[in-house]
Amino acid sequence: MRLIFTTLFILSLFGSRSVFALTWNEPWHEQVVKNADFFVLTKVTSSDPDKGVIATIIRSLDGSNLSGTITINDFYQLDICSSSDGHGPEFHFERTDTCYFFLKKNTAGAYSIATPTSGFAAVWKKNVRATYRHSYHQASVPQVVYEPTMTAIFRKYHGQDFDRAYIDGFIKKSLALAPAKIDEEGMDTFFLQHVALETMFHLSLSSNYILTLPFLHDTSNFHAQLSAARALTSINTPESKQQLLALLNDQATEDFPKTVAVWTLASYNPKELKTDLERLLKKASDEKTGFGGNIMDPRVCTNIPTVKDALAKLTAQL
Repeated sequence: MRLIFTTLFILSLFGSRSVFALTWNEPWHEQVVKNADFFVLTKVTSSDPDKGVIATIIRSLDGSNLSGTITINDFYQLDICSSSDGHGPEFHFERTDTCYFFLKKNTAGAYSIATPTSGFAAVWKKNVRATYRHSYHQASVPQVVYEPTMTAIFRKYHGQDFDRAYIDGFIKKSLALAPAKIDEEGMDTFFLQHVALETMFHLSLSSNYILTLPFLHDTSNFHAQLSAARALTSINTPESKQQLLALLNDQATEDFPKTVAVWTLASYNPKELKTDLERLLKKASDEKTGFGGNIMDPRVCTNIPTVKDALAKLTAQL
């Protein structure tokens, strides 16, 4: 199940194209949003793989009042790893009608998105194919949830006010439920819980700590553990540190959530835990981890350090 949404995303975005001459290191969503200047909902009127996208703005969500018809013809965060046969990055929005874009004004007087696979979210039947963590891990989210949560995230990263009452109510309601299973019955709730946990991370919210713990320790739910570990970034307390150490000691937890837990601990600068972390380093996994996918995915060089490498870097800094 971990890869199904990535596969659907790649197939829907690139159609029948099976070989990618260009590969890149895909940014995390917080990097996409921080480096954007605008966040808008648009109607896509035309798309050409080489020339870009023409879209009409339905509404601006960033406080800028950007309006009218715009051209999107470049990328503002494309970290290319390899290329061949003279193929450059392409735009594939032939099947897209309504779409949210994170935009940056470029030197040509038009606009850029982050990469060919990030910096946008297509709307389909009142749901949004949304990125809250990374484009490898997309979620299908009702538009009535996506727009206020993502607007809040954009505004937070750009020093603007956001609707705290709505966000707090949404997070409490979503996380009060037990961690949802990734199956047909639980999928809608699973997606909303993913949004709630990632929104806590993006907005640096320290409330609702207790509600994150069932997700942090749900070893049957890789995605919940990842998001809960990120959500604890703004909760720098002795108890949160012990919860993350417990996750790192848990043999049932996969390596990727452990690497993210190390990153969260690193944000605390936990000098008092150096001995504990050095002990963990001695037995830490050095197996390759990451988003998965396959060699045909153009984001294939997106790198995630092993648990051992992440711990080695952290302990060296303490």
